[in-house]
Amino acid sequence: MISSINLSGTRKTRLLTVLDIGSSKIACIIARLRPHNRTQYLPRRTYRMEVLGFGIQQSRGVKSGVIVDLGMAEQAVRFAVDAAERMAGLVVYSVIVNFSSRGMKSNHVTAKVPVSGHTVTMRDIRHVLSEGSHVAFHYDRPIIHSLPVSFNLDGEQNMDDPRDMIGSTLGVDMHIVTTDSAPLRNLERCINRAHLSVERIVATPFASGLSILVDDEAQLGAICVDVGGGMTSISVFSKGKFIFADSLALGGNHITLDIAHGFSISIEEAERLKVMHGSILSCGRLDNEYVIVLPPLRDTGADASQYPQGMLSRIIQARVEEILELVRDRLNRSNFGNVIGKRLILTGGTSQLTGLPEVARHILSCKLRVGRPLGISGLPDMARGAAFSTAVGLLIYPQAADFDDQKLRFTSAERPEAVKGRFQRVGRWLRESF
Repeated sequence: MISSINLSGTRKTRLLTVLDIGSSKIACIIARLRPHNRTQYLPRRTYRMEVLGFGIQQSRGVKSGVIVDLGMAEQAVRFAVDAAERMAGLVVYSVIVNFSSRGMKSNHVTAKVPVSGHTVTMRDIRHVLSEGSHVAFHYDRPIIHSLPVSFNLDGEQNMDDPRDMIGSTLGVDMHIVTTDSAPLRNLERCINRAHLSVERIVATPFASGLSILVDDEAQLGAICVDVGGGMTSISVFSKGKFIFADSLALGGNHITLDIAHGFSISIEEAERLKVMHGSILSCGRLDNEYVIVLPPLRDTGADASQYPQGMLSRIIQARVEEILELVRDRLNRSNFGNVIGKRLILTGGTSQLTGLPEVARHILSCKLRVGRPLGISGLPDMARGAAFSTAVGLLIYPQAADFDDQKLRFTSAERPEAVKGRFQRVGRWLRESF
């Protein structure tokens, strides 16, 4: 996916832990990755993924993908990781984590190096990739991804693998994803405070796209839109490469707030109303006549609440249309929307809202399907939907990034050692704190 050039060595079974930090939930997955041959429907998967441990917590201290309360976010991370550790009987020391922010930017840079008429070697390829990364440093922003899109040799463009070819000048076109420094540092600090190290940071649009693309969608070109709780992420794939990313600080949580304001009810009640009866589809006069009756959340003796379906649909529709119109504008501004064509995959928890795909087809004028993560066994039933696309995509990222040859710092042990490992971490915390 990232590069057609395999920089890795021998593939072997390995254990991996990923952490999906979102605005509505924090999820941790511990999985065993076993090498296997590529399949027709999931051609970019080089490992079979089996979930060993799973933990999930309601997100706290995170707003629009960015940590706003370090203590609360740290506690939620600890609880999610601990639940996954207990289920797997393992101890986690490092994680691959996602990152999203409204400050994320996508750029393309080019670089060239001389090869003096000799055949192109892997050393030359590493040299030109290094030069491209140095060019990206001029943006003076932290770099999340620095990915080769295509190579060129003496003016011949769009090469996937120039090795063993003869030329004078080797060039590369690279996709660079950058972000603001403070949110990225706070994310890493939050994880470090939970006594975990960060193995890799992956842009949320990239991760969610990796988990939902099937067959030859990435090769032919596709747009992936992940409508989450606090953020809507956009990623574009073409010729098997990740070529564009963007994010909007709007999502399902904003729909919930609109409902709470519109009906003058609590956020908890508004979320329940959205999940159980939320719809964008309108039935005309019947909507105004139909009344939703919700029993009270707790046994307080209060009467059941009544809400007109028509008003609920109009509140949801207004916010959804705003989000989709902003997605359309961002794609038009990027110039990739017209290049890719009319193939769009919608994912994320909010994509499951009744009627949202139909409205998206109308506003974005494209062929659309709702995507969910595929090719992974052992996930709980609750985690098989579109809301967990990013978490599963983080498991796929090492396969796409071809860093099989790099030793991951993740270590594990069986249950007796796992208990011992937790006591060691508590002792470490006491030594650092007092």
